Amino acid sequence: MVRIIENHGFVKKTALLSLVHAAVDLCCAALFFSVLKDKDLWLGMVLYNAFAFLFQLPLGVIADKLNRNMLVAATGCALVALAFAFRSVPILAMVVAGVGNGAFHVGGGIEVLNGSETKAGPLGVFVSPGAIGLYFGRVFSAQMLTLPWILPAVLLLSGGAILLLGKPEFSEGSRNAPLSFDLPKNGLWLLILLFLVVVLRSFMSTTAAFSTGDLLAGMQPVWSGLIPVLCLALGKTAGGFAADRWKPIPTAIVSLGLCALFLFFPLHPVLTLCALFLFNMSMPLTLFQSARILKGAKGTAFGLLTAALFIGVVPFFLGAQIPESSVLFGALAAVSGVLLVIGLREAK
Repeated sequence: MVRIIENHGFVKKTALLSLVHAAVDLCCAALFFSVLKDKDLWLGMVLYNAFAFLFQLPLGVIADKLNRNMLVAATGCALVALAFAFRSVPILAMVVAGVGNGAFHVGGGIEVLNGSETKAGPLGVFVSPGAIGLYFGRVFSAQMLTLPWILPAVLLLSGGAILLLGKPEFSEGSRNAPLSFDLPKNGLWLLILLFLVVVLRSFMSTTAAFSTGDLLAGMQPVWSGLIPVLCLALGKTAGGFAADRWKPIPTAIVSLGLCALFLFFPLHPVLTLCALFLFNMSMPLTLFQSARILKGAKGTAFGLLTAALFIGVVPFFLGAQIPESSVLFGALAAVSGVLLVIGLREAK
């Protein structure tokens, strides 16, 4: 009972930050798809992703040092809200929204990592709603922006709720360790392995064809598109809890091993959806393990892997033509699994 009471505040923080994660990504997607036109689309897409993901690395260092995680997360909400004021200058709007998105992720991510201690489950809960927010932001972008003040108002209210819940930390500071980039033995090697795993996952996410065939053909487009997104989001959530229950290495072997098998032999659309679910189970494992390696700089560890996400989509930005080969995607999933298991074994 004492343990439950002690964790009650952390549960509330995780729930709030997870909901706000969905709201932030929804607002960013709605802004992106409503203001970017053909001439600005490529540049806006690259700049948004660069500031939302690549820029999280320096933001992570700042957040580690500042030791005010909830303030950083709330500032991110405010910046995304501010981006709506620059709708007439789409490129500037994308830069401001990207920085805000990155700041929210870093601040919220460190706070969840600090509170979860030796558990990866809460991190999986925090990262998973983003995909759902992005989906609904894209699908309903036109409708959501018929009253353009609604989304900024939601973001400002979200930022206010974060500040209220994090109020005690503003005088005492967050639970960040003193900033340190000291690495354990083989620490750099392990971070490189985890970095490569995330690069591969990002690359596959933008190029692999997780086709559902005619399985969802009878459904309305909104809901048929949502089902793969739910598989993706639930896979991230399940990965953290599975690692807590059955340990990270068995979780990585089973999830990515089966994923590779289902991608090698796409016999049925249901198996493809299962592969999408299994593929995303590794996300909280890589984030959690990198934070354990960089114990004195969890935000930096978070930003390092989001930088890997950006690198993985660079071929897509450059227009590279990737053949839709089940053998290729199955092999990449298998390689990703091998790299992750090696990294987890060495860290253990």
